[in-house]
Amino acid sequence: MTQPDKKQMKSAARLYAVQALFQMEASGQTVQTITREFETHRFGAIYDEGEFVEGNVDHFREVVEKAVNWQAKIDQMTDRALVAKWPIDRIDPVLRALFRAAGAELVDMATPPKVAITEYVDVAKAFFPDGKEPKFVNAVLDHMAHEARPEAF
Repeated sequence: MTQPDKKQMKSAARLYAVQALFQMEASGQTVQTITREFETHRFGAIYDEGEFVEGNVDHFREVVEKAVNWQAKIDQMTDRALVAKWPIDRIDPVLRALFRAAGAELVDMATPPKVAITEYVDVAKAFFPDGKEPKFVNAVLDHMAHEARPEAF
């Protein structure tokens, strides 16, 4: 098996972070419990569907922890980016987790906003391959990025 490159590992970490945040909300488990479970059972695991890419553990931890630490601010930014009729608690929980993970990178990490947007639109495509969600995610994250890091545009 070839070693995944650093970019692939960060992309995998983002996908895992969205799954972990979704699972935290659904199960009520703590950030420590979820991150430990993902690092033990998901990273580089082999399932019937095929092998999971090895994720960048440090990036995964940072995204999940910052998404939790900044959740109130990120949710408020997401609310402002959503159409008024769609408060964050009414959107799909996978999208909510995705916005929280992306928000962590926009609010408190060095990831360039355009990179964060592209990466999380790709995550949306992985979860919703045939839907309109990736375009929706792109629009919401673009709004959030302009609010969080106006100097980057």
